[in-house]
Amino acid sequence: MKIYKNLLDIKKPFQNTSVTIGNFDGVHCGHQILFREVVEKALRINSTSVAITFEPHPLQVVRPDFGIKLISTREQKVELIEHANIDVLIIIPFTKEFARTTAEAFVDEVLIDTMGIKELVVGYDYAFGKGRQGDISFLKEQGLRKGFNVSVVEAYYKDDILVSSTKVRELVAQGRMKDVKKLLGRYYQIRGKVMMGKQRGGPVVGFPTANLHISEEDLRPRHGVYVTQVIYEGRCYGGVMNIGYNPTFGESKLSVETHIFDFNQDIYGKPIKINLLRFLRGEQKFSGPDELAGQIAKDIGKAKEVLGGAQKEILISCDERYNQ
Repeated sequence: MKIYKNLLDIKKPFQNTSVTIGNFDGVHCGHQILFREVVEKALRINSTSVAITFEPHPLQVVRPDFGIKLISTREQKVELIEHANIDVLIIIPFTKEFARTTAEAFVDEVLIDTMGIKELVVGYDYAFGKGRQGDISFLKEQGLRKGFNVSVVEAYYKDDILVSSTKVRELVAQGRMKDVKKLLGRYYQIRGKVMMGKQRGGPVVGFPTANLHISEEDLRPRHGVYVTQVIYEGRCYGGVMNIGYNPTFGESKLSVETHIFDFNQDIYGKPIKINLLRFLRGEQKFSGPDELAGQIAKDIGKAKEVLGGAQKEILISCDERYNQ
């Protein structure tokens, strides 16, 4: 997949493209339908399949007070779009100046002059341009006048739940990881570099942990303990993760601590990915390290039951094609 991080990087305009546009936060099952549709249309008319997205998320620019929490990092979004077999990804820097671009100017200057568009695929609720003037009816009218076809992908439901980035964020915040997996088509994942913690996991509690930093501004799962799958250097390990403030030790800083099963490598400063499979319990305050250790042992037992019962799914998600 060819990636352009700015429209100015496109030195030679495209001549024949099938395009989809969106923020694609989380690259959920609804987004994946858009990608399949645009790839199929590109194959049918022998054109180039293109996905256009924006960085940062437009709401972070036009509504910073909204405080939107992103499901996926830019790195993860790019990986997932590449796995959808898109030929070209264009990441447009979204600025206050760009936000003033009218819908018609975007159609003329980006879709027609730069992309040479023949097919446009958008979601049922998509709108763009200054004041969100570029809605579905506008796009269809523009397509008729300017020579490109517009296809609209209708709302998609999984078990009566509307698949949307907003709904995914809501479910993550509630710790409903089984439902999150339905909407994403994969496990919800956090990733980062392992950092030095308080060094209590092994010496004090008896269960060493890998610690990740998570910002207060990031999308955060419900505080508590989760069954996890940890991916490090292409290998997968079971684990239990606690996200919260460590009330037993009176901490005030949010932390993510994961005990990885059957693992004894030094991974400080190394990147890991953590898939969240199941919420086990809320965060609790214990009388001290001994009571906490006893509860962690119980959590590990339950986690191993969950991992054993989902062994086939776990093996599939360990494949590099699915653990993004």
